Amino acid sequence: MRQLLLPLQRWSPFGKPPVDTNLVSRSKMMDYDQPLVWVTVILMLFGMVMVYSASISLPDSPKYANYKNSHFLIRQAMFVGVSLIAGALVFRIPIATWQKYAPYLFVATLVLLVAVLIPGLGKGVNGAKRWLSFKVLNLQPSELMKLFMVLYAADYTVRKQEYMHKLTKGFVPMLAAVGIVGLLLLLEPDLGAFGVIVCIAMGILFLGGINGVWFGGIAATLVGIFTAVILASPWRRERIFAYLSPFEEDHALGKAYQLTHSLIAFGRGELFGVGLGASVQKLHYLPEAHTDFLLAVIGEELGFVGVMAVVLLFYWLLKRAFEIGRQAIALDQTFAGLLAKGIGIWIGVQAFINMGVNLGLLPTKGLTLPLMSYGGSGVMINCVGLAILLRVDYENRVLMRGGRA
Repeated sequence: MRQLLLPLQRWSPFGKPPVDTNLVSRSKMMDYDQPLVWVTVILMLFGMVMVYSASISLPDSPKYANYKNSHFLIRQAMFVGVSLIAGALVFRIPIATWQKYAPYLFVATLVLLVAVLIPGLGKGVNGAKRWLSFKVLNLQPSELMKLFMVLYAADYTVRKQEYMHKLTKGFVPMLAAVGIVGLLLLLEPDLGAFGVIVCIAMGILFLGGINGVWFGGIAATLVGIFTAVILASPWRRERIFAYLSPFEEDHALGKAYQLTHSLIAFGRGELFGVGLGASVQKLHYLPEAHTDFLLAVIGEELGFVGVMAVVLLFYWLLKRAFEIGRQAIALDQTFAGLLAKGIGIWIGVQAFINMGVNLGLLPTKGLTLPLMSYGGSGVMINCVGLAILLRVDYENRVLMRGGRA
């Protein structure tokens, strides 16, 4: 009877790649990281609730007069559903396949970044051209680039391992790749996405063993480049000055308008918030409350407790990504390990920047809160990235049982 039951497999929402059932019988280890799945789903569902709360009053304004109160909720629910399906499909792709096609995916996304800048193809919103319209979904290539930069940087580090202590052969090619991406993103413009991508590339190179002296010098150079870009752009410079003193009259009604109302929202929330749905700042005071400033609405409605719950969930996600990566490297799966840590860096850095902007710790940038803010491209790519992280963990578990990934 026991032999008949061995082939039965535990059901998983992410499907089940083939595995030797004899190996499964040797261990009671789960076949996938269930807590990671639940944390991801909780963040997306919590985000969906808060998107509905933040956007329910938008149809009262002329810009959204033709929309229903549930418009953004319905679309976000569709995005979440499609993202989960995409994640389930991506989970079945072996990590070796991602490594094989990483350079091609990177180049393909570069082509999409160029296409965004072509008149008639790129779609502009609020003065920035960052989207390609496909009727049902607006694709944001910069979101794709975050994921494929993780893949490309991990693959590059593995291929160039023997040259990581050399500037010309180890770092300059990656610098050129990041530079091309940066140029295209600054033309959109999208300095926030460029900052995240730079952190991803530098983080993976650092973890991959790049020379410490070169790393420090290059990091200082990048800080100088970002400073020069800000100083050379009058509107970016004004935004920095407004960030430093947001409540000055000229700033509060101008460049710091979003920041001041975000801070007011957090102030009103205090410890436990004013109650779900009871936010005042979302009533046309705080622009983009359902996208970039979703955390401010959480802070006002659910207070410090609600914000800390979100922070802790993202902290756990980042910690788990690094644990999975460390485990993969211990199993001699260097690409998989760097990939897992790179996904952690990506999600962690973007969440940190978004939270920092909402709380006034960083200058205002157009970066969404991963998995939670409204948007099809962002939620889907985040979900796909975490599905790849789950696949790395799955292959780790197979190898620890003595099988082959």
